[in-house]
Amino acid sequence: MHLSHSPTNQPHLHLRWGRPKKDKEDLADLTTGPFLPKIIRYTVPIILTSLLQLLFNAADLIVVGQTCGERYLGAVGATGSLINLIVNLFIGLSVGAGVSIAQCIGAKDDEGVHKTLHTAIPTAFIGGIILTAVGVLGARTFLGWMQTPPEVIDLSTTYLKIYFSGIIPILLYNYGSSILRAAGDTKSPLVFLTIAGVLNVGVNLLFVLQFGMDVDGVAWATVLSQTVACVLVLIRLSRRKDACRLQWKKLRIYPAYFARILRVGLPAGLQGSLFSISNVIIQSSVNSFGDVVLSGNTASANLEGFVWVSMNAFHQSVMNFIGQNRGAKKYDNIKKILVICLLCVTVTGLVLGVTVNLLSRPLLSIYLTDAPELAYRSGQDRLLLVCLPYFLCGIMDVMTGALRGLGCSTPPMLITVLGVCGSRLLYIYTLFRLEPFHNLRSLMFTYPMSWILTFLAELICFIFVWRKMKRNEQSASPGEQGEQGEQETIQTEEKTA
Repeated sequence: MHLSHSPTNQPHLHLRWGRPKKDKEDLADLTTGPFLPKIIRYTVPIILTSLLQLLFNAADLIVVGQTCGERYLGAVGATGSLINLIVNLFIGLSVGAGVSIAQCIGAKDDEGVHKTLHTAIPTAFIGGIILTAVGVLGARTFLGWMQTPPEVIDLSTTYLKIYFSGIIPILLYNYGSSILRAAGDTKSPLVFLTIAGVLNVGVNLLFVLQFGMDVDGVAWATVLSQTVACVLVLIRLSRRKDACRLQWKKLRIYPAYFARILRVGLPAGLQGSLFSISNVIIQSSVNSFGDVVLSGNTASANLEGFVWVSMNAFHQSVMNFIGQNRGAKKYDNIKKILVICLLCVTVTGLVLGVTVNLLSRPLLSIYLTDAPELAYRSGQDRLLLVCLPYFLCGIMDVMTGALRGLGCSTPPMLITVLGVCGSRLLYIYTLFRLEPFHNLRSLMFTYPMSWILTFLAELICFIFVWRKMKRNEQSASPGEQGEQGEQETIQTEEKTA
């Protein structure tokens, strides 16, 4: 990897940046309406891609649950919250890369697109090296802190070490997909995940059924399939014919663009990690009820994940649509986009949440084979209290995406810390410790409560930030707008925080 040669010295890049002719792969314009059909066309591939990515874990759980039993199912499930906690910080930086590229596209800044892309890829690689060391060396210690049941901790440690040994391609895939989506390409990640998903299921069955492996087999299947998806994304980027073309010899860390990625991505990553801390603590509380309850909770959490990723696609859409309109300074479009995405995510969450609850027993039986009735009851309780009102989480995530699209990332991080993490931890360390409240239903109640509080706070924050940006833009003279555009987000973010 060459980290020192600047691409701005290359004549052919200047020709491309000058847009001498129309290219069929030109960067997608998300700043013109009508927005509803455009948002739907943009979001559906993201939903399908996210569902396929979630199927990686579902395939692990189904194969190991049906073949090896609920103890192995619980062992894989016990790692989910911990993986999210450790990985989210670096995945958040991919959000910063995507938002920065979307804003550059809206502002017609092709050089900014190019430099952000070639900063993001080495950032993902370096982050992967760090995560590999942390995850492999600290796996058992972290699981011990989470009070993982003794009967599954050895299996969970094996799964975790293998997963983190393949974390570099997982990060590279996420960064590459974020860049493609910012450029308007949501279909390529879908195709690549389809290929990798089929491979994942096939390798799962091969390793577990033919080779007699258990959690180690499903872990290696996930790593191998994600590696294939990573390679396909990088090939796609390297074959583009616009400013989002990846050129391996031009990879380097551009300090100014790395700072822009950090400005949005670091708070987003911290938010994801802090969000996961509350989930880890909740997972630890679930673990205290034993491995039977753990297996039911694991199965329902995986079903719940299908609803979440379907809603979270609108978070990604609103972030990139608003990011481009923020770069183009089309502030009136921003309100329309936000309202459309809030309505879409509400409908999606309600339809899927009701459907999953109506079919809860047969859906849980996919994961649970000959499991005690307690496992089913635990899973159904979680689906009722978390999955049914899940649309509240969806509208909260859309508000977060809207703020990030504006380039404002620190305030939603702080709001999430207080609204989600703070309220959940307060409940767990106070009322949950009392005998009448020390049960799974009481624990699951903390989810919808925290979503409502956080959404209301983020809505107020968004109104303030949007009005201030629009007012600043209108008050700036034409000669001042260019300089103000670069500093406006930082100033607004600092004052809001």
